Amino acid sequence: MKEDMEELREILTNVKNEVTKVIIGQEHVIDKALVAIFTCNHALIEGVPGIAKTLLVRTLAHVLGSDFSRIQFTPDLMPTDITGTHVFSMQENRFNLVKGPVFTTFLLADEINRAPAKTQSALLQAMQERLVTIDRTTHKLSPNFTVFATQNPIEYEGTYPLPEAQKDRFMLKINMDTPNRTDELQLAQRMLGGDAPEDILTRGEIKQVITSEVLTRLRKLLGGTLIKDDLIGYIVDIVQGTRKHQAVLVGAGPRATQSLLLASRALAAIQGRDFVTPDDIKVMAVPVLEHRLILRPEFEIEGLSVLEVIEDILKDMVVPR
Repeated sequence: MKEDMEELREILTNVKNEVTKVIIGQEHVIDKALVAIFTCNHALIEGVPGIAKTLLVRTLAHVLGSDFSRIQFTPDLMPTDITGTHVFSMQENRFNLVKGPVFTTFLLADEINRAPAKTQSALLQAMQERLVTIDRTTHKLSPNFTVFATQNPIEYEGTYPLPEAQKDRFMLKINMDTPNRTDELQLAQRMLGGDAPEDILTRGEIKQVITSEVLTRLRKLLGGTLIKDDLIGYIVDIVQGTRKHQAVLVGAGPRATQSLLLASRALAAIQGRDFVTPDDIKVMAVPVLEHRLILRPEFEIEGLSVLEVIEDILKDMVVPR
């Protein structure tokens, strides 16, 4: 078991080293993306245009030896544009299945809230069961199938907000902030020097660390990360605290408890430890809970944010020693 955990730590370190050759100044984002991947879950990514959301997922797919597909969600996108459909072949005199972009390992659902609910729902079965049903026939997806759905935080005109039940299927909400001056200066210098991040990825200068098959095996090794009973209780108390807070109309459900438990364990492994600390739980509490809470209108009017509510809940909890 010790050798397995050392192998996992070494591979995670190598993955991060390769990804950071392309993605500049977003280490916390990379960590959270790896948490979603290694726990076999899905993530929402929110950030302004041009901040490398697509490039992040493409790079992760390459480094992890996995397939990548991208869907640009638009109001006229149909469910069959995602799942695929049967098309009649005149030469063969029969219907053949033309698979949609959902048949991949890493799927980027770009601006998912620009498509209506009927189209958004085409992903639900794939996300929950890793299966796709087309014309009453069910097809298996990759066991590593992961959806990264992006949202633009500054444009809401003509969008269709994700229903709460659908948002709950995303383990994390990852906020990609704009780079600081040092990171943006480094990016500008690399662009002029011919080492633009996209060029580095296109030229194949980024190594593939593992294959998709190895990724499946490594995910099972997270079970070797120790989490004590008092920390499990701490996680349960945090999630239940979201249901009792005076400013919260709808708190997080039991799936949030499971997500916070798995995310904390994965983060500990990514940081090179085989045990979970309270800080791991605190770090993952915001991305796990932020998109699951609905505040009461009177508190929203006063300017209270979900982030402030989560911080308030964490501050009131007794941290296990």
